[in-house]
Amino acid sequence: MPRKVRELRADLQRAGFREEARRGKGSHTWWQHPDLPEFPVNLAGQDGDDAKPYQEKDVRQALAALRRKQKGKKP
Repeated sequence: MPRKVRELRADLQRAGFREEARRGKGSHTWWQHPDLPEFPVNLAGQDGDDAKPYQEKDVRQALAALRRKQKGKKP
């Protein structure tokens, strides 16, 4: 069963990603993390919509990249 778009957005918010204001149109939103400016995530759809497999993959990859970067920062 696919996850909902609201769950993906919640995952990004918990990880410290912020929604970029005035970046998306319609139901599209752009998310970016201050430590990971080269890896923005674009999500399309309303909160109650089923997430597409590529959206779940994008969020998974962004969270993994953030974990790798933060792991490398710690002494």
